[in-house]
Amino acid sequence: MSAFIQQFPASTVLGYPRIGPRRELKRALEAYWDGRATRAELDQAGAEIREHTWRRLAELGLEGLPSNTFSLYDQVLDTAVLLGAVPARYRDAADPYFAMARGTDGLAPLRMTKWFDTNYHYIVPEIGPETVFKLDAAKPLAEVRQARALGYETRPVVVGPVTFLLLGSALDRLDEALACYEELLSALATEGVAWVQLDEPALVGDRTPEELAAVRTAYERLGALGPRPALFVASYFGDLGESLPALAATPVEAVGIDLVRGGVPGVDLSGKTVVAGVVSGRDVWRTSPERALAALGAVRAGQVVVSTSCSLQHVPYSVADEPDLAPELRERLAFAEEKVAEVVALARADFRGSVPAGPSVALPAPVVAEERAPYAVRAAAQAAHLRLPTLPTTTIGSFPQTGELRAARAAVTAGTLTREEYEHRVEAEIERAIRLQERLGLDVLVHGEPERNDMVQYFAEHLDGFAVTRNGWVQSYGSRCTRPPILHGDVSRPGPITVRWSTYAQSLTDRPVKGMLTGPVTIVAWSFVRDDLPLRDVVFQVADAVREEVRDLEAAGLSIVQVDEPALRELLPLRRAAQDDYLEWAVAAYRRATSGASDRTQIHTHLCYSDADQILAAIDGLDADVTTIESARSGARILGTVQAFGRGLGPGVYDIHSPRVPGVEEVEELLRGAVAALPAERVWVNPDCGLKTRTYEQVEAALANVVSATRRIRAELDA
Repeated sequence: MSAFIQQFPASTVLGYPRIGPRRELKRALEAYWDGRATRAELDQAGAEIREHTWRRLAELGLEGLPSNTFSLYDQVLDTAVLLGAVPARYRDAADPYFAMARGTDGLAPLRMTKWFDTNYHYIVPEIGPETVFKLDAAKPLAEVRQARALGYETRPVVVGPVTFLLLGSALDRLDEALACYEELLSALATEGVAWVQLDEPALVGDRTPEELAAVRTAYERLGALGPRPALFVASYFGDLGESLPALAATPVEAVGIDLVRGGVPGVDLSGKTVVAGVVSGRDVWRTSPERALAALGAVRAGQVVVSTSCSLQHVPYSVADEPDLAPELRERLAFAEEKVAEVVALARADFRGSVPAGPSVALPAPVVAEERAPYAVRAAAQAAHLRLPTLPTTTIGSFPQTGELRAARAAVTAGTLTREEYEHRVEAEIERAIRLQERLGLDVLVHGEPERNDMVQYFAEHLDGFAVTRNGWVQSYGSRCTRPPILHGDVSRPGPITVRWSTYAQSLTDRPVKGMLTGPVTIVAWSFVRDDLPLRDVVFQVADAVREEVRDLEAAGLSIVQVDEPALRELLPLRRAAQDDYLEWAVAAYRRATSGASDRTQIHTHLCYSDADQILAAIDGLDADVTTIESARSGARILGTVQAFGRGLGPGVYDIHSPRVPGVEEVEELLRGAVAALPAERVWVNPDCGLKTRTYEQVEAALANVVSATRRIRAELDA
């Protein structure tokens, strides 16, 4: 190891937003993808965002600056490139990095799923027997050099070897991967880097004895390397549990501990630096100085460093950008800049003391929802009423959000377009979507959601208890950003939210149109939620509001209502001991939200990009009549687990997160797999997710192929 280990700076953050204060990265990426900018121009935009970040963190007084937290798409994909884990089929693409992320005309992208229990999506590494690990350290070294040229010494951040290999289901390749990490550490030492951060969030989950042995092997081996930077192993999103003693027994110099979601460690860390995450990187509420200082004072370690609980990439840039929020709410908020200021202030304080006991919270009594009739009864009533063909075709809900629509919404906000003029444009866009679906031959139509800026924010704007932001953007994946609403009070529904647009769409066609709603778990999961009530209480408040909307849609004549729950798997606790309780109340909340529908009203739900096969029993327990689910991008692996699924199921046949258009034969192959796994009368045909991010040209071509493939399979079934 190094002859001298430099002391860790007194304050740091584990990461920072990387999209730019005004979404500069989004615009640069989309210009590059559309051919309006060169790769050099994209790289320059990234360099400017990094420079802005380092300058701002230094201005705020932060001592330990991270580097290599910036990414053009995703930090896990960056790690795959770093280690040479690039599948051979992508290497000859014009841009292999974005080919893996987004696909090309001839190549499907790699699988994508959620980053632990967050709404951030990562590209799943593909590591097979043919994968040859080979270090490419150009990116982390370039960022160290860029920061140094600006006068800043930084700590490179890389996904750690155990987490990376667990995400790629390849822990058996540990020895080979570690050789690359050793080479990386040597290169960083040569560069004069004092500390390196290896992120190991997988260690907060349940780990087997074999996996814990891999932790010890990895960090004993890396710790024995010399010369090298000092090793800081960061974990977050929960308590390290049995992984902490394993780490503590290795030569790593520093360990990061999440003291927001986890407890103060009982392990003796007197020989280590503890980077104590006392400022939450997952919410937007101000930190209690008393509680944070008490937690810091209770940590027993050689050095205690103040930090965020995880990367701040999960929160917006600054509350200063939100002049429209009520003053009393703004005073309670802290976004990334404000959280950095909190870290700095806490590091300058005296944090000796003990942790006060948390407030006791009484759990609510079980909620009993009105039960619908058994599925067989409902299915018969719906078949008689809807008269749909075998393998009915539909889409998930949204249609392309055009530049004209976004401009019209902005014009209403600016006062240059009247509300009446805007609503006429929305009606015209709905008619465009309906006519396109009729022309293509889809069986169950959607209105396209042109009135919605986001599937959660739109409902937050129409429910009491929520506030929405002007510039509170957070990256979801790639160039896709959302503005999570702030759920700060009791939730109620002042009046109907979606009825006008759904009934207008139904008036344009004789085919059934789905009413489109977002489910209670997802609305809460994709919002910044008040922290003074148990999460389940908040979800049930939202469920009651959704239930009222379902009843109003049904009363207005809609025969199909879709209540989406893509975040159901996302909120699943990382520790198995807490999962059953969560699934019980999450399923109960959904059933409460949909329990008022009559037998002949068909309830749909949708889930995507979150390993839904792991909670199939809970999905079945939602008791939706039809479940549409992501399948195309993940190679239809869900079909291996759905044989016992007792309701309608639509495994996606079109990956909408890639611009490529699937061919008819490709869709046919996916459909054949579906009808082989399930009775044909229960199979639906649909894309993986909503079509909001695609262009009309892409959508029309893809859906035309989906309908053609469906007709071929129907003909075979009828023969």
